[in-house]
Amino acid sequence: MHWYVDVLKKYAVFNGRARRAEYWMFTLISLIVSLVIFGIDMALGIWVLEAVYSLAVLIPGIAVSVRRLHDTDRSGWWLLLFLIPLIGMIILIVWLAQDSKPANRYGPSPKAATAAPAW
Repeated sequence: MHWYVDVLKKYAVFNGRARRAEYWMFTLISLIVSLVIFGIDMALGIWVLEAVYSLAVLIPGIAVSVRRLHDTDRSGWWLLLFLIPLIGMIILIVWLAQDSKPANRYGPSPKAATAAPAW
């Protein structure tokens, strides 16, 4: 759950890098919350809660995606590939699932900063 909260704390931080775990855990928890809210909306017969939640996590979702692309040494502008149906989404999923690159122009590897000592 801390991955989700950490992304929300960095609400509109588009610089830096994000590990795979940070991105994918935010995506998973956001999907689960969205499904629960959708179920509540259906039970109540309203559609406002899902729309409000989607708008609330839109900017943090884009920001963590940009930071994740930075971690793979790609510009955040590559996120616009989602505008290309199917092919763009497949390319983005592959890139977002790739391992971190060592220190690059976006900063040091966040994976190296949290790695345990090798003694």
